[in-house]
Amino acid sequence: MTDSMPVVHAEGLSLRYGKTRAVDDVSIDLPTGRSVGVIGPDGVGKSSLLALIVGARRMQEGRLEVLGGDMARAGHRARIAPRIAYMPQGLGRNLYPTLSVRENVDFFGRLFGEGAQERAQRIDELLRATGLAPFAARAAAKLSGGMKQKLGLCCALIHDPDLLVLDEPTTGVDPLSRREFWALIDRIRADRPGMSLLVSSAYMEEAARFDYLVAMDAGKVLATGSPAEILERTGAADLDAAFIALLPEEKRSRHKDLSIPPRDPASD
Repeated sequence: MTDSMPVVHAEGLSLRYGKTRAVDDVSIDLPTGRSVGVIGPDGVGKSSLLALIVGARRMQEGRLEVLGGDMARAGHRARIAPRIAYMPQGLGRNLYPTLSVRENVDFFGRLFGEGAQERAQRIDELLRATGLAPFAARAAAKLSGGMKQKLGLCCALIHDPDLLVLDEPTTGVDPLSRREFWALIDRIRADRPGMSLLVSSAYMEEAARFDYLVAMDAGKVLATGSPAEILERTGAADLDAAFIALLPEEKRSRHKDLSIPPRDPASD
């Protein structure tokens, strides 16, 4: 696969849960070797789209190519599975709570068939990079939210993937842990410039850090492009305002800016 070929190509991609269309006729091309943010509030289909891309959900309608092949073909899904790292939404969702930090990462290394020496070296590198080395013997259940997310990332990265997919990785963690997490991602990307990064987020202040954005609402793609392109297209001052400007008129008309009135001293 060349850098000019999209890491993800979708045409008319749809996914239903009963009568609900979680992904609705999505057609996108996501650039290879770049950071891509899928942005929008909760419940708009971001997680469902990512689950289709990593092969965690069976395709229903449309066409989807990931890492140069058709995801409708079981053979291609099996071939590229070791090239994709997926961290699902929710603190510690991919962790085993009774296993220690090192045991969790070692377990995932064994799953991907890494040899003992290679596995041990890779675990040491990841734990040092994430600041988890002093806590290697601590059970995952006893970690803070931010540390669980770092450990989940270690487990995802143990096999050195070509595509890293993170589903709302900073939801539920404190602001300091969020900053540390993104600083860690930046360091990892600097070491692996060819790796493609796909992240879903409901935080608009995080959207500006990505090279390319996919704005979603009600299962549909509202817009794609770099943050600068989306700001230019909407004429908005920031990405919060840009996202609102992209919404259908019915939803846009219902939006009201949050206003907190000054405290009345007489009420004390």
